[in-house]
Amino acid sequence: MTRGLVGLLPRWADYREVPRSWRRDLLAGVTVGVVALPLALAFGVSSGAGAASGLVTAIIAGVIAAVFGGSNVQVSGPTGAMVVVLGPVIATHGITVLPLVCVMAGAIVLLAGMLRLGNGVTFIPWPVIEGFTLGIAIIIFLQQIPAALGVVAGHSSSAAIAAIEAAGTVDLGPMWWSLAVAAGVAAIMVLAPKLHRALPGSIIAIIVVTVLVVVFRVPVPTIGELPTSLPAPILPIGDPATVLALVGPAFTIAALAAIESLLSARVAASISDTGPYDADRELVGQGLASLGSGLFGGMPATGAIARTAVNIRSGGRTRLAAIVHSLILLIVVYVASTVVSIIPLAALSGVLMVTAIRMISLTTVRTILRSTRSDAAVFVITAVITVSVDLIYAVGIGILAAAFFTLRRLANSAGVHREELPPPAEPGDERIAVFRLDGALFFGAAERIVTGIGAIQNVSVVILRLSGLQVLDATGAQVLTELVHTLERRGITVLIKGIPPEHLQLATRIGVIASLRHHNHLYTDLAPAIAHARSHIHRAIGTDSKPA
Repeated sequence: MTRGLVGLLPRWADYREVPRSWRRDLLAGVTVGVVALPLALAFGVSSGAGAASGLVTAIIAGVIAAVFGGSNVQVSGPTGAMVVVLGPVIATHGITVLPLVCVMAGAIVLLAGMLRLGNGVTFIPWPVIEGFTLGIAIIIFLQQIPAALGVVAGHSSSAAIAAIEAAGTVDLGPMWWSLAVAAGVAAIMVLAPKLHRALPGSIIAIIVVTVLVVVFRVPVPTIGELPTSLPAPILPIGDPATVLALVGPAFTIAALAAIESLLSARVAASISDTGPYDADRELVGQGLASLGSGLFGGMPATGAIARTAVNIRSGGRTRLAAIVHSLILLIVVYVASTVVSIIPLAALSGVLMVTAIRMISLTTVRTILRSTRSDAAVFVITAVITVSVDLIYAVGIGILAAAFFTLRRLANSAGVHREELPPPAEPGDERIAVFRLDGALFFGAAERIVTGIGAIQNVSVVILRLSGLQVLDATGAQVLTELVHTLERRGITVLIKGIPPEHLQLATRIGVIASLRHHNHLYTDLAPAIAHARSHIHRAIGTDSKPA
């Protein structure tokens, strides 16, 4: 156990490439820090935790996850998906529970990593992941509508309903100023990369629009006062009733943090050549990151796919880049918090609106919708439930829907086929039936497959060819046992040929072999089974005196 836990700890090998890549890592870290600043502020504000909380999360969680996580290039911090989950929790229980729920969720993720549950994300189908992402993008966009209109969001936990409620309180005069700010930020973010790919559109947009707002004294709400240093760490303590009320939200947040972080790490490993990621260590790192963030008054953290991609595109190759990203944001807190405080809230909403739109890949959506009807259905179901109900429910129901369609396809691929006996024909061959069972004999298909065999008439011997069985579960083995018993009770001798070695133990335990009239009625080749069947028929009709 101890040796296993040691494998989850940081090691010097994590920084083996630093002497060769430190220049690129420094540049990548600065670039990601610049990109992360407006996102950290925006996600903090959008969640209801505040801009300062978003910054603290990016700094504290970012550096802890970089050191303890399982990916060399992952960048962690506040994300849109976490905002979607965290917002209703804060709205329901109040901002004071944020540190406690953050620490609780972090502890759950940490425990999942120590229990080696990291590979669970590999069981999430692609349509579920993309439907989940589409739903999150829609929610993030809807959440920004009130700020873009210059009003306070509605009280509903549904982003769509809250946006509609907010629209009903709009004052047309100030609204146009806020819309202009949000639209200006969006336009600059879209145009900047067209001028040069390396231009950080979000930070440029924030600077330009903020300067114009200050110079022309545009009457729009701003971020407001920010701390000029990191707060002192405080261990959050709650009374038993509060802790009990937060257990459900904490598990939801932990599940989301684990899923999003592992998906981001997997994407990072697929688009970079910096080595594979350790899923269990990634959970340990993200759990510790949320624990640390909670102690400093931050939000739960996850791996951030967009910032991780920026890190990789900017040349980041080691954990140094993510650490530098956090240090850049720390410098902002100590040096530029006064400047950051005058950023318009509508500008942050514009940043997140563009971010939400960029999360949606129309090519991916078209590909899934054109793939198969079942995959398209899973994609749509997951997206709709994400937007209308809950993110974690959406993933759970999406996985169940995908499993249902997969099992249905597997059941439909299974079949039973009656075969002709090999020539030359002999008298009595019409009383021998050979059935080949293919595919999967499991709970979803077993009854349907064997029903036809059990109803056969005017035969004395049935040969079951099982070498084509790819899947056999306990239900399939039990149904097969009952079939043999049924046929034998009717006086029909059953011979079994070719049980695959991987299924033989299960078939023996369930009773398939014991249900045969004689242990010699189990064959590995078809020819001896047919010879025995013909001998049995010849004896019955008196045309052969040889023993069976």
